[in-house]
Amino acid sequence: MKQVEVGLDDRAYPILIMQGLLKEIGTELKHRSLGNKFVIISDDHVAGLYAEGIVTSCRDSGLDVQLLTFPRGEESKNLTVIDNLCRKLAQLGIDRHGVLIALGGGVTGDITGFVAAIYMRGIKFVQVPTTLLAQVDSSVGGKTGVDIPEGKNLVGAFYQPQCVFIDTDVLQSLPKDELLNGLAEVLKYGVIYDADFFNFLGNNRIAILDMDMTVVEAVIARCCTIKAEVVMADEKEADLRRILNYGHTLGHAVEAASDFAIPHGMAVSMGMVAVNKLAVAGGLLTPERAERIQSVIDAFGLPIEIPAHLDRQRMVDYLQTDKKSVGGRPFFVLPTQIGKVVISDDVETSIIVEALG
Repeated sequence: MKQVEVGLDDRAYPILIMQGLLKEIGTELKHRSLGNKFVIISDDHVAGLYAEGIVTSCRDSGLDVQLLTFPRGEESKNLTVIDNLCRKLAQLGIDRHGVLIALGGGVTGDITGFVAAIYMRGIKFVQVPTTLLAQVDSSVGGKTGVDIPEGKNLVGAFYQPQCVFIDTDVLQSLPKDELLNGLAEVLKYGVIYDADFFNFLGNNRIAILDMDMTVVEAVIARCCTIKAEVVMADEKEADLRRILNYGHTLGHAVEAASDFAIPHGMAVSMGMVAVNKLAVAGGLLTPERAERIQSVIDAFGLPIEIPAHLDRQRMVDYLQTDKKSVGGRPFFVLPTQIGKVVISDDVETSIIVEALG
């Protein structure tokens, strides 16, 4: 088993990475003495795949566990679903000693973490991410939240889990598109933080796509280590943590313009290529380095162009309401070389429109 520590003083927690870890969750939860009642929260698709096994593992360990589900999809990241889940927890008699188990992808983690942050003014929760994207990114760092009509993730809280359980076996059944979604976030870490890791990814592309578990576990562990280091230095995104948004500012605009028909990772992939154009236009990144990044993204089978039918003006308008914008000016994470970035809001709208294609 690989273990990565997120050191946040009294809120520190481990990330455990191992094949077959789902079968051991009951034992791990009992060993950690987190609470007296556990509630799995999952979407109605993932629950059908993995919930029974976790329920069995928990009950075999003598733990009281229940299951709550919500409809699959980004559309469930709303305040109505949050209200429904909180009411169901109350009906189950869950008190301040209850523990939530977020079983699923990023949507489930965001929803469950937010419920944990606000129910009874805060109860414990753990993350059990079942997609590559959630395993390397959203399950770590304590960002929670939901969408409102005015924007993505505009209502939420920073609220850290007690533990993250990553079972790499679940990746074997992931559809290819879901795997690619996660790989966009994986490549992000190399560009923003670790040039050697970026080169490792490029050199091991076939092994990663073929799900060589030795390589995949190493990749996940490195991503989690990078994110843990960033979060430990800047938990609430005052400065350094903003580098994790490389490709996301434009990516979120792409998602919104597509009415969320384009998955998050695919949109981030497009956003990374587009924001590199901003960096080149500003003299921060050489065209050769931008081409190197784009060629690796493309080699993994990720999209590098924003679909022509998406409304560019809608994207530009969305940028002004992005939760990271200040005074209507969006901030962009701009690479200066592979492994290093700067953050700037000094980008003219005309250059943004040109970069969107």
